[in-house]
Amino acid sequence: MAKHVKSEDVTINLTPMIDVVFLLVIFFMVGSKFSEAESRIKVNVPSVGEMRSLARVPDERVVAIGVDGTLTLDETPMTMSQLTETLRREHENYPGMKVAVRGEASGSIQQMVEVLHAVRVAGVDQIGIATKKVQR
Repeated sequence: MAKHVKSEDVTINLTPMIDVVFLLVIFFMVGSKFSEAESRIKVNVPSVGEMRSLARVPDERVVAIGVDGTLTLDETPMTMSQLTETLRREHENYPGMKVAVRGEASGSIQQMVEVLHAVRVAGVDQIGIATKKVQR
C-alpha cells in the first residue's frame, strides 16, 4: 500500500510584518508628539550679522598706471575717485581682496604713491607693487 503524502498549502505569515508596521506607527506618533512639545520650549537662539555672498574672492585686482598718468583697474579706465570707490565697495564684499599696483618705470613716483594711498584708503590691506626682475 502506498502512502499518500498530504501537501500543505504554502502561505506567507504576515504577523511579523504587521508587528513591524505597528512599531513604526507608534515610533512616528511618539516622535511627532515630542517635536510639538519641543517647539514650546523657550530658547534664545543666536543671531548673526549681515549675510555676505559666498562667491569666490577675486584672485587679485591690478591697478595699472600708464606713462601718460591714466589709471586702469583690470583694463577698465578710471579716475582716482572712481578707483577708490570701486575698491571700497569690492573690499566690503571680499575683505581678503588683494590689489597689485603696476607703474611705468619712467613714470612719476608721486603718482604711484597717490595710487597706493587711494588703494589703502579704500580699505585694502593686501597691496603689492609689480616689479620686473632684471637679468644681469
